[in-house]
Amino acid sequence: MEQKMKAAVVEKPKKIVIKEVPVPDITDDEILIKIKYTGICGTDWSIYTGKYSADKLPLIPGHEFSGIVAKVGKNAKDLKEGEPVTADINMSCGHCFYCRRGQKLMCPEFTQLGIHINGTYAEYAKAPWEQVHKLPKTLDLLKGAFIEPTSCVIHSAKAMEVDIGSSVAIIGSGLGSLHAAVAKHRGAAPIIVMGRNEVKLKIAKQLGADYTINVNKKDPVKEVIKLTEGRGADYVIEAAGTAKTYEQAFEMVRPGGRIAAFGITGVDDIMRIKPFELVIGERSIVSSCAGVGTDWNDAIALLQYNRINPEPFFSMIVPLEELETALHELRTDKNLFKVFVSLDINKRKIL
Repeated sequence: MEQKMKAAVVEKPKKIVIKEVPVPDITDDEILIKIKYTGICGTDWSIYTGKYSADKLPLIPGHEFSGIVAKVGKNAKDLKEGEPVTADINMSCGHCFYCRRGQKLMCPEFTQLGIHINGTYAEYAKAPWEQVHKLPKTLDLLKGAFIEPTSCVIHSAKAMEVDIGSSVAIIGSGLGSLHAAVAKHRGAAPIIVMGRNEVKLKIAKQLGADYTINVNKKDPVKEVIKLTEGRGADYVIEAAGTAKTYEQAFEMVRPGGRIAAFGITGVDDIMRIKPFELVIGERSIVSSCAGVGTDWNDAIALLQYNRINPEPFFSMIVPLEELETALHELRTDKNLFKVFVSLDINKRKIL
């Protein structure tokens, strides 16, 4: 008899249905995971509204997660039922031009759990065993559901290669605050975070920012230049995702400095820059979009040993039935930060 489970299914843009669906069947190379927590991500909103993955609907979204191994495929190594885990959501073919060069995100067959294939807003999800990461006993499962966004920030930090004692300006106070925490541990100084929300800017200070700028009150470009002795920042991280803020990043980075592109804009958004200043100033730009491979191990280590304490990010936990409501609340209540979904609760819990 086919086993059923509860899941949140985006059936079409702006329509989520909580329904009974089959528990995923696993192959010999896969693991079945009982989901404990899933963090709501901006990508989930994009899937819900039809901006992303409209051609994949109906789809169970959700990709920032932790859980317990429920079933193990025959070929899986060093994994047992009952162990706490998460999984690298980024899957590729493993043998193409890009995969052989360690650039799996560029793979023509690149697939992400919860974005292109069914994810974790459900009782169970499956993943290839080689993508699964065991969680240390000292890392609770709620923090385990924050490993994926932490890995993304780590991937960006590695691409940026911040030198000790260098100034870092971060546009955006959402995951920008997490960028500040990583920059602090890489020896950056000063660290400047800018945004529109005073609650989130306060959290940025807790996590490592030396200065914060409320862009509703002050010109961020002028303030960054003032705080860096008139030069501009050595490094600028764009973590807001608008054409305007990308343009500001080029205005506030010093000659010889580097910009890290992290925020995702609209597909057709265009920014205006002056190539002359890019060339003559020898400014450079790097980009990153997801944490892969060792980024996940590094994220687990930083969270396990409390080098990064993500708890200031955590706002509340809601039951699966409130996913759609929570998606809308995150767009309207700017004081909300990270909201998690759990099937183990029947009413929301404020953290």
